Amino acid sequence: MRKSVALIAIAAGSTLLAGCGGGGLFNRQRPDEFAVQRQAPLVVPPDFSLVPPAPGAPRPTDAGAAAQAQDALFGPPQARSGVESSLGNKAGNAAPGIRSSVGDPGTNTVAKGAVVRDIVAAPEGDGREAQTAIGN
Repeated sequence: MRKSVALIAIAAGSTLLAGCGGGGLFNRQRPDEFAVQRQAPLVVPPDFSLVPPAPGAPRPTDAGAAAQAQDALFGPPQARSGVESSLGNKAGNAAPGIRSSVGDPGTNTVAKGAVVRDIVAAPEGDGREAQTAIGN
């Protein structure tokens, strides 16, 4: 009788111990708590200002994703102020190829003087070698 009780106890213990397998106490597979998110409720609030679209009218979502993102970030285009309009009118329109002609080495420029020439010819750096002189 003693041997059968011991045999049953060993069998029960080994069965219980086998259920604890899986890599040990600290090596368990746990869910990622940062991957869990709440689901928004599937309720659409009523909007009484919506009207059915007119036949043949353009769809309101025909604007591209980039235009929608820009409108969401910056809002619709704003009207120009009087000062900005006046400045734009005085400046006039630039020639279409102005950027390529300005960067051309053959473009003639106006000499602004020795100070500007020294500033342009100054070596690149973080300014450690920079010196100043105070005139008397």
